[in-house]
Amino acid sequence: MKKLTPRGSMNERIDTVLYKFRSRMQAYPPGMCPISLYRSLLQISMNQSCGKCVPCRDGLLEVDRMLQSIMAGSADESILEKLTGLCRMIARTSDCAVGISAAELILDSVDQFADEYESHVKNHHCISDVKQTIPCITRCPAHVNVPGYIALIKEEDYAGAIRLIKDRNPFPTACAFVCEHPCEKRCRRAIIDDSINIRGLKKYAVDMVKADTVENPKRNVSTGKKIAVVGAGPSGLTAAYFLQLMGHAVTIYDEHEKPGGMLRYGIPEYRLPKEELERDINSILSAGDVIFKGNTKIGRDISFESIRAESDAVYLAIGAQIGNRMPVDGSDAGNVIPAADFLQLVARGELNDLSGKRVALIGGGNVAMDAARTAVRLKAETVHVFTRKMDDYTAVQDEIVDAMQEGVRFRTLLSFLNIETSKETGDVSAIWLQPEIVSEYDDHGMMTTEHSSNYPYRFQCDYLILAVGQKSDVAVFEAEGVPTERGRISADEECFVKDMEGVFSGGDCVTGPSTAINAIAAGQVAAYNIDEYLGYHHKINTEVDIPVALPNPCVPTGRAQIQKQDPYERKNGFEYVEFPLTYEEAMREAGRCLRCDHHGCGVLKGGRGDE
Repeated sequence: MKKLTPRGSMNERIDTVLYKFRSRMQAYPPGMCPISLYRSLLQISMNQSCGKCVPCRDGLLEVDRMLQSIMAGSADESILEKLTGLCRMIARTSDCAVGISAAELILDSVDQFADEYESHVKNHHCISDVKQTIPCITRCPAHVNVPGYIALIKEEDYAGAIRLIKDRNPFPTACAFVCEHPCEKRCRRAIIDDSINIRGLKKYAVDMVKADTVENPKRNVSTGKKIAVVGAGPSGLTAAYFLQLMGHAVTIYDEHEKPGGMLRYGIPEYRLPKEELERDINSILSAGDVIFKGNTKIGRDISFESIRAESDAVYLAIGAQIGNRMPVDGSDAGNVIPAADFLQLVARGELNDLSGKRVALIGGGNVAMDAARTAVRLKAETVHVFTRKMDDYTAVQDEIVDAMQEGVRFRTLLSFLNIETSKETGDVSAIWLQPEIVSEYDDHGMMTTEHSSNYPYRFQCDYLILAVGQKSDVAVFEAEGVPTERGRISADEECFVKDMEGVFSGGDCVTGPSTAINAIAAGQVAAYNIDEYLGYHHKINTEVDIPVALPNPCVPTGRAQIQKQDPYERKNGFEYVEFPLTYEEAMREAGRCLRCDHHGCGVLKGGRGDE
């Protein structure tokens, strides 16, 4: 008699394997050979083949052999023509998506990494800048030594951990509260269970020891050089911090009364309390020879020409604090406001009540989530967020979930058409939205949409927030000859402004709106390049001894999560919403680190981290 088994038992076991394999794919380290990566993806497709059609069954096997010969350095220059020809044939003649998608995958790799293929075929090795790197350090834009400060936290040396963070990033507190933690995205711990809660550990360190109580590195001997920094946001303050430690005198100009930029005026109090931000700023401004001049706008209170004349170098870090308006009728109507302007009004205490207002918000980024959750706290009757497609939700997933928990409503597949205003008051009374349907994906893997046959949708609202990007106030600098392109200052990756001797620029005013950690990274790069431009090569010694790396038993362990206030409580005010990790959670989480700086990704040499 045939033994019966549950139909799903084998499939469930396979699903478990695939889930674990997906974690391994997530943990692919930065800097690995792209041909090796694509070959591994091809082999996944080969395992999915049913073997019925020849192009898929035999063709993919031959493609794999070609890739192997390219990686081994044994292929001649005719291999690429043969490879692309074979893949086109497989894509054209395979019976199903397995062969078609696998062949198109390899064709895409040949197109995207032509230089890598050429180097393997002609030189028999990867191009020079391809090397496997430490994932968390590489993924951090500021290249903070993450394994090092986690090890220090494990040893309960919280001040040492903060000093090591400040070796690259003078905002340990602000980043502990609001960083998007890109360092976690390729964490090798995901091979075993889940990535390490790096932001949570950083926050535990600054909870234990306040950043402004940790002594700054010793300042170098004064050079007599004067640097002007325009903009006191994260990028400008970072540059000022490192430049003064190098021995240069720094003067910071900012149009606001207090320093901090969008960290102070753009991030709500429930995410980053101002008293905590002040700890980082106080530490930066006390590091050496620095003067902060607030309420000073270039072109109004002082000319850019005079700043250049008084300084040996200038760093422009003016950010992107002006919110965009949409080019439609009614965009200047009452109660229509860009999200960045809305958040600044709230931060300055000039807007504190939306009682009875039906708020509509266009956009799905982090600024949109901040604005939506702020509107909830200002007692708005309802808050609706509208986007054209799911890909438009670019905010950190936790922020979207938190907004949902607090009562924000989300509507997708609706594109913005125009604004309807009240004839009596001139304020917004409704917005018109066009229903969309999903369509093909573009070359970047992003979903596209097209108009639905449904009629446009009218949504009544009393207040409209436009979270559709931000721009920089570059008009004054353009008039002074600073080159710009599409409203951004033209500067290269080393922060040199084109055709302007001694002028540097970085952060949002160069790249467009981005994250705080990217702005911090730009400030760090600018500081070291300004130092080189002035004829120096200063080093900053943090004097931190990183604990010896011990083998990790690799026992699967759950990830410690930061707990938050109940949504029904936290939405009633601007009090900070996260609870600190407990000592037990922090120690266990720090113990999960695999110390990739010593095991698995090469040895991290020197004190400054992997470039």
